[in-house]
Amino acid sequence: IPVLALRDILFVMNHRQLRHFLAVAELLNFRKAAEVLHMAQPPLSISIKRLEEDIGTPLFLRERRGLRLTPAGEAALSHARQAVFHADQVRKSAMEATAGTGGVLRIGFVGSATYTLFPRILPVFRERYPRVVLDLRETSTREALRAVESGNLDVGLVRYPLVESTAAQLVPVDHDQLVAVFPRGSSLSEKRRLAVRDLANEPFIMYAAPAALNFHAQVLSVCQAAGFTPNIVQEAVQIQTVLSLVESGMGIALVPSACQVQASMGLAFKAFSESSKNLDIAIAVATNAQTESPAARRFREVALELAISPDRSGPAIPTS
Repeated sequence: IPVLALRDILFVMNHRQLRHFLAVAELLNFRKAAEVLHMAQPPLSISIKRLEEDIGTPLFLRERRGLRLTPAGEAALSHARQAVFHADQVRKSAMEATAGTGGVLRIGFVGSATYTLFPRILPVFRERYPRVVLDLRETSTREALRAVESGNLDVGLVRYPLVESTAAQLVPVDHDQLVAVFPRGSSLSEKRRLAVRDLANEPFIMYAAPAALNFHAQVLSVCQAAGFTPNIVQEAVQIQTVLSLVESGMGIALVPSACQVQASMGLAFKAFSESSKNLDIAIAVATNAQTESPAARRFREVALELAISPDRSGPAIPTS
């Protein structure tokens, strides 16, 4: 008896028929197979007969001593097991994705999210939802927001506040403040109290627009509120690049206080003595309210649960 091609056998088998076939093939007894399948024997016999008719060849030999598989049945058995397994996995994956406990979660993040936000949130999220695969992509605030709006990202971890409009919903979860950073040994470190206006004559390393438009606008706003326009000598996009340029002696900068956790010993950080809302910053979770996936919602919920509030923002930075 010629062995049918596997794809021809499986093509006509639906998921229920595959399960019927496997039960009978493993027990070689219709009555016992029907009991395992929690069904009556006659419908099971009819199901197998129709399957054999659709395929065009018997899968079982009915003998006086019982059943045994034909060569076609033998050829289909191991692959039928795989087909049932993968069908179950498809169903399981779909159900997990619907519940937000599985699937792929695409997250775009600004580099500074790696300072304190990721170490705080990712271990908890991965422990609670181990079957969610995280696709992490470093990007800028502007690019992350556009990708969230278009559906190319599920979540954006972006700088906040924004000076540009967005259709994404924003939830600040990692509050911090801007502080001054300068090379260790700078005369600025000798000041008991540092005011923003004390930086008026210093060369500034500034965030480049439009790539880092929000930081750029905020630093300008802070300086202008103190009565001066910063003397910009160099621009950079990434905070780590800004820190490297400051350590090289090219100038000073305003940076999130959280970045000190990964900063070089050659840098000194100092908080400002005045209290100003202009200095408040945060990282926000950005999602698309129209298309937010269950996994994205669960990530947002974990981020909110573990959020750093404004009254306990960032690592401690000396003011004097």
